[in-house]
Order: sequence, then structure tokens, then C-alpha cells
Amino acid sequence: MNTENTLFERLNNWIKNSVMLKLVTITIIMLLLLIPAEMIKSIISEREELSYQAIQEVSLKWAEEQQLNGPILSIPLLYEFEKDDKKVQETRYFHILPEELNINGIIEPTKLKRGIYEVVVYKSEISINGWFSLNKKVDQHNLKRILYDQAFLTIGISDLRGIEEQIILLWNNQRIEVEPGTKLSSIIYSGVTVNLPDLSNDLKKKIDFKLNLNLQGSQNMSFIPLGNVTIVEIKSSWSSPSFNGNFLPDQREITKDGFTANWKVLQLNRNFPQSWIDSDQSQNIVNAAFGVDLILPIDDYQKSMRSAKYAVMTITLTFLIFFLVEILNKRKIHPFQYALVGLALCIFYILLVSISEHSNFTLAYLISTIAIITMISLYSLSVFRVVKLSLILIAMLIGIYGFLFVTLQLSDYALILGSIGLTLILGATMYFTRNINWYKLNIGND
Repeated sequence: MNTENTLFERLNNWIKNSVMLKLVTITIIMLLLLIPAEMIKSIISEREELSYQAIQEVSLKWAEEQQLNGPILSIPLLYEFEKDDKKVQETRYFHILPEELNINGIIEPTKLKRGIYEVVVYKSEISINGWFSLNKKVDQHNLKRILYDQAFLTIGISDLRGIEEQIILLWNNQRIEVEPGTKLSSIIYSGVTVNLPDLSNDLKKKIDFKLNLNLQGSQNMSFIPLGNVTIVEIKSSWSSPSFNGNFLPDQREITKDGFTANWKVLQLNRNFPQSWIDSDQSQNIVNAAFGVDLILPIDDYQKSMRSAKYAVMTITLTFLIFFLVEILNKRKIHPFQYALVGLALCIFYILLVSISEHSNFTLAYLISTIAIITMISLYSLSVFRVVKLSLILIAMLIGIYGFLFVTLQLSDYALILGSIGLTLILGATMYFTRNINWYKLNIGND
């Protein structure tokens, strides 16, 4: 009986004091904590999707992203040829692009709220002018007549709900009202049409045009460089633009008060001709688009998701500190206490995403960090029972969260910062544990 008690006591002491068993237990706890960490990532993704849905809903009611495409001058060509011993007539369209296209715009953004979500929308004043030349070669084979009296102009506007004022075209100083809809659905799927006066007397003239657009939109405005020379100048009070598309601005200036951007695109810079007959150029035209996004300065959900990906590192380093306290100071820490600390570290990410939805990311990160460090530090006072050790823990946690914050801000350098940081942490751990004899080590008693 005494032998059984002795064996039981020895087994019990081994379980309590075995360093290897404690390491295995801590590892299992860390693996189990990956479950709530993944659940947190799912919550962040869900909130991001709700934000996207809010943006879509507001955009549908206000006006979506706007793309200006045009003007394109189209002239019907009547061809006549024989088919099966019969004369057949066919109408084709000769499409001509401007020799010069100038676009000047002022974009005034504003933020609308849908619940807790913010959506960037804008109002714009766009001036479009330039000139056409009709001195183009036409396929004369089987050509019967050029219908100059049926020519029309098409101007592409991707979301017609954004038009705020009636559009008046000045065509050779003649005022012409536009009509809704497009006759070139294969090239311009959404826009307005202008039926032009007879062009017969303008074949060798420079035909000027001008129109003004008051246009609403959401988040993005883009343009198609249809001119032989296309010059675009945009001004806005938005201080965090993102330029995108096939061409970047030749000149740009971004300040806290807004931005100005200038593009100059030549015919040789794009992959479609200055005139054509009925060939499908729609894809080449779309691929030449360029413009600007009015983005919010901070994408909080992406930063929250990136921070959650570092959850394993944060938990590992914090557990390492607790484990070293056990080893170096002979202070036992129960696995349940490790689990509580790990859950507190996971709650950090929930606090971060929930607070950032109502404030900026930096403030949310600061509040979440203070809350979690305070919670863990106060708890460690009762676990460690040594103020000095708790102060060391506080310093380490501040270092971890500070390092994570810097990494999130410098996304382009995240990999190199992360690798250097982990190298330094591993080196420090090796240094402080260099004199430990792990074969003879047991965790001391309280």
C-alpha cells in the first residue's frame, strides 16, 4: 500500500514538475487558441463584407463609379453589292475619334453614412472640348453613298443616374441637345447620343465641339483617351487619391488640401486606331481606361485582418515569457492560467475591429492595447507575485504590440521587419536561456 502511494506521489510530482510535459501542455493550449483566432478572422471578413454591401447600396442610390468614354463621331455608309444575282444594300458605320480631346474636371467628394459605415461619393463639374477632322480615308469598294446627314455623336457615361443637369453640345458653335441612350451599344454600353446637322459642308473644316457635365458618382472616376492627343486635368479637395488604370499622371501634386493631376495620352500610346469601319474595338477601348480612386485614408478591416494573422506570434511570445518565469524563478503557472491569458490576447483583435468601426484605426489600436496589457499585467501580479516580473511582462507586451503596429503601418516593409524582429526575439531568448541545464531542470514548488 505504501509502495502504491509512493508511486502515485512520484507520478504526481513528475506531472507537476516536468518541464517537457509543461511544454507539451502549453503547445496544446496554443493550438486550441488557433480556433478562436480563426473565428476572429471570419468575423473581420464578415464585417468587411457588410461594409462592402453598404457601399454598394449607397452607390446604387447615389450613382456608381463613373467612366467617361467619347465623344465618338459615327457616319453611316451605304454599300451596294450583288448577292445571288440581286443587288443588296448594307449600312455600315464609319467611326471617327477627335483629333484633340481636352477634359478638365473638378471633383468635390463627400462622405455618406450607412449605419456605421462611411461611403465616399462625389459631385463633379467636367468640361470636355476638342475638334474633329472628317478628312479620313473610307473604303470605296462597293460604296454607294456616305450619309453625312445622318451622322451622330455618342458620349459614354457609365451611370446615367449621375447626370444632374441637361447636357448641351456646342457643335461648331451650334447648340444641340443630347438624347438618352446609345446607338453604339457594342462600343459604348451606356451614354447619350447627339444627332448632328448635315456634315457635307464640313469635310475640309476643323469641327469644334464643347460640352459641360455635372456628374455624380461614387469612389472612382475614369476616362478613355479617344483623342489623337488626349489631355486630362483633374482637381479635387480629396487628400488621399489612388491613381489607376493604363496610364498614370504625368504630373501630380497631393497635399492635405487636395490634389491635382494631369495626363497626356497620345494615339501611339493606345491599341486602337483613330478611325475604323464596323470593326470591334470595344475591348481595346476599355483596356485604355485610366483615372482616380477616392479612397478612405485607412482601410481598417484590412489592417485588422493583417494584425489577426500575427495572433500566433503574439500568443507564442507571451507564453514564452510566462514559461521563462516558471523556469527561471521557480514559479508554477497552471495551464488554465495560460488559457486565460491566451483568450485575453485573442479578445484584443475583437476590440480592435469593433472600436475601429467607430473611430480611426490608430485610436482603436491604442485603446485595445492598453485594455489588454492592463488586464494581463494585473492578472500577472497574482500569478508571478513579484512586481518586477510583472513590469518586465508589461515592457515585453508594449514592445510586441508596438512592433506589430509599426509593421502594419509599413506594409511594403512588413516582411523584412517581421523577419528581423523574430530574429532578434529568438536571439534574446537564446541568450537568456543559454545557461539552463534542460536535462536536470524541474519546475520548483510554491
